[in-house]
Amino acid sequence: MFHVARRRACAVAAVAVAVLLSAAPAFAHGFTSTVYVELTSPGSGHVRSEIGLEYDLLVVSAADAQGDDPLFRQGDTAWENGDTPGQKAALDAHADSVVAYVTRRFGVTAEGEACTPARDGDFSIEQREGVPYALLVLDYRCPAAAQAHEVRSGLFPDAEGYVKDTKTVITYDLDLVSGSAALDAEHPAFSTQQSFAERFWNFFRLGAEHLLTGLDHILFLLALIAGSRRLREIVLAATTFTLAHSVTFILAALGLVEVPAAFVEPVIALSIAVVAGWHLWRLWSRRSHATELESLGAGHFSLDRAGWTRLAVVFCFGLVHGLGFASALGIDQPLSWTLLWSLLVFNVGIEAVQLAVIAVVFPLLAVLRRRRPVAGLWATGAIAAGVSVMGLVWFVQRVIGI
Repeated sequence: MFHVARRRACAVAAVAVAVLLSAAPAFAHGFTSTVYVELTSPGSGHVRSEIGLEYDLLVVSAADAQGDDPLFRQGDTAWENGDTPGQKAALDAHADSVVAYVTRRFGVTAEGEACTPARDGDFSIEQREGVPYALLVLDYRCPAAAQAHEVRSGLFPDAEGYVKDTKTVITYDLDLVSGSAALDAEHPAFSTQQSFAERFWNFFRLGAEHLLTGLDHILFLLALIAGSRRLREIVLAATTFTLAHSVTFILAALGLVEVPAAFVEPVIALSIAVVAGWHLWRLWSRRSHATELESLGAGHFSLDRAGWTRLAVVFCFGLVHGLGFASALGIDQPLSWTLLWSLLVFNVGIEAVQLAVIAVVFPLLAVLRRRRPVAGLWATGAIAAGVSVMGLVWFVQRVIGI
């Protein structure tokens, strides 16, 4: 019976590990893109739109839509060489194609009447998460008496085949109202008169989707669950992780912390490997193995020195994960209180999914550990091994820039 149970546990764990290892590293956050927009009203009848778009996506999408092969060749060469002046020159030389692409997919209306866009100045290039972004400023002329504006975005749609999803994160100060919104293919538009509940849901949904589609964060959570023997242990680990990434959320929103993605992304990958590897180390230690089996039948719970050290490690890595979460909203403006509110709601969405994952996975492992202790150890060990390998693969790839 023991051997049958162990084989079943290993089979289930092997399937899970195979699924994890078969996932392409790029799907850590998915083939997605984020567009950043800031809307203000410089005067009656005008809406100023500062639009930040991933440079390489903008070039290939605009060239494809307009049949502008010289834009693709010039822009792609500048991007591959990391030539920032060359990137700007490519956009300025083919401004008509680029602006035509953007204005067909991003628009502003006032009281149901379309506003007329015009380019305001040349393009500029900036870096976000280590990725070159093109900044385009458009001046939309709208009816002067309008009391509300609606914004619609369909930039980089799935149909183009370059990304599977695009989020457009917008901050606005229009119609005597300031706020923020998050648009995607399923929710392509918003009004400046949107309700509080609508604003809350926008960023709650964005946070939930970011964790669900961010495979690296999911694997980190699975590593925590696999290494936790009791409910109180996973609650402590998850709470520690939450507190840590909330700290960096706020610091990033206040502009007090700015860490390049070239550091953040490899460390996130390393954190997955370390936390999963920690469980493997404890699991295959004879002393830890005995303690593990004993604790499964005990009615008490306490943290030893290794337990406190694990929490400290989780806290430190949680700080880095927080920087990764914050970057999804482009939080890099000092004292951006509007985005700070959005970030906190975004965080609530993350926590909701995190708790849901724990509520589903932990009880299953707990039942297996209780009824078949050794089989449970094999299952968690196999999961931890797969997660650790995946983390190491991502770490190497992100360090060498694959």
